[in-house]
Amino acid sequence: MNIKTIKITSISILQPNARTLFSHIQHLPWAMLLDTCNSLLISERYDILVYQPIATYEFKNGKGQFKGRDDSFDFSELDLAPDPFEALANLQQYFADHTQLEIPSDLPFILGTMGAFGYDINTLTDGIEDPNPNEYLMPDIAVGLYANSLIVDKQKGIVYHCSVENIQPDWLEPFLHKQKVPNQGFHLTSDWHSNMSKSDYVAKFNKIQDYLKAGDCYQVNLAQRFSAEYAGSEWQAYQQLSEANQAPFSAFCRFENTCVLSLSPERFLQLKNGQVVTKPIKGTRKRDSDPKKDAALAEELFNAEKDRAENLMIVDLLRNDLSKHCQPFSVKVPKLFHIESYPAVHHLVSTVEGKIRENTHTYTLLKGAFPGGSITGAPKVRAMQIIRELEPNKRSIYCGSIGYVGIQNDMDTSICIRTLLAENQRLYCWAGGGIVLDSEGEDEFQETLHKVAKILPVLKENTSDGI
Repeated sequence: MNIKTIKITSISILQPNARTLFSHIQHLPWAMLLDTCNSLLISERYDILVYQPIATYEFKNGKGQFKGRDDSFDFSELDLAPDPFEALANLQQYFADHTQLEIPSDLPFILGTMGAFGYDINTLTDGIEDPNPNEYLMPDIAVGLYANSLIVDKQKGIVYHCSVENIQPDWLEPFLHKQKVPNQGFHLTSDWHSNMSKSDYVAKFNKIQDYLKAGDCYQVNLAQRFSAEYAGSEWQAYQQLSEANQAPFSAFCRFENTCVLSLSPERFLQLKNGQVVTKPIKGTRKRDSDPKKDAALAEELFNAEKDRAENLMIVDLLRNDLSKHCQPFSVKVPKLFHIESYPAVHHLVSTVEGKIRENTHTYTLLKGAFPGGSITGAPKVRAMQIIRELEPNKRSIYCGSIGYVGIQNDMDTSICIRTLLAENQRLYCWAGGGIVLDSEGEDEFQETLHKVAKILPVLKENTSDGI
């Protein structure tokens, strides 16, 4: 077997800013940026850029499609199973078997698979029957295998180039030659429209209340979808949104026919040195420009019995999801009911962690916990069945996940809330919340609007009409 060496080298770049660097490649299919937006809320100090994958895998409408895009690897011996998570596990293992890291590193990802997983893959992970037509170009799963990456260490101001020897030797050229990047504009060409009116939302809310009273479930997440037409650069829109939201798990992904702009504050699953961490968000209050009122809102959220109860339900659900693939008695909750404040909202966040079992593949862990329980409800399967019954459209990337599985068996993924899908000159953006027995329909409807308060108006600034 021909084993190729993976090397990590620091490179000299005048402006080691991830978004500045990514602007040189943002127009290319399969270019992706995992962007912490300089958030102070997480300890992670790295942004990751990739483009030009050596292979891609897409799964849509129950079928997988694999493309080898580089002759450096002979993918003919690769076993692509019908199950997409198993297929990706085999692809990741194939890459690991044919490469060797020159020196162990604490950097995240380095090389491996990176991509997006749509919520609607729950038809496969949990057997959710979904008769709604798939109106989106976005695949249910879109993942690239990358033999080059740039990792920006914001703390040290260093950019690392990670690469498999002799693959795409001109890969750095767009970044080093500092060619002028055209400043493309962006604007909406229509108003935002929701797929349900306020009265529609309240009627669906009341139906959920009936299910809760009947004992079908304890909590159900209900979301509305906003859409608008646009013209111009999706990358320009992302830069506006990332400045306004400063979300620590932001991402920009450009695929063949679609773009994902994610401003997510929520981590789904992180795996590092065998330790699994998930950080569910449940509980929201809007921000206020008056510091005293703002602090009072955060304090109100911290002490709210309803929000704590919602959060605890999801913590228990995720403890169960992690326990399927973690060592016995290793799943713990080191942080319960922690306040995190973002430009638009305060959130109530908890942390669940565990030690992964030996010989459990990272993609097995991902499949077992997917989609994240914080955006479904509990019990998980019944909540998703009710979501499918009541929401008039598929969710696509919303409440799915974006992230990587790296060469050192590390993983980091987000929950795709505050996330937009751009395709065919139309933007889609969703907002939802968890509904429990003591929820109020008016309050829940307003909470969905609070969650997009730094998205819809931001993109509306260059358009004359209101939202």
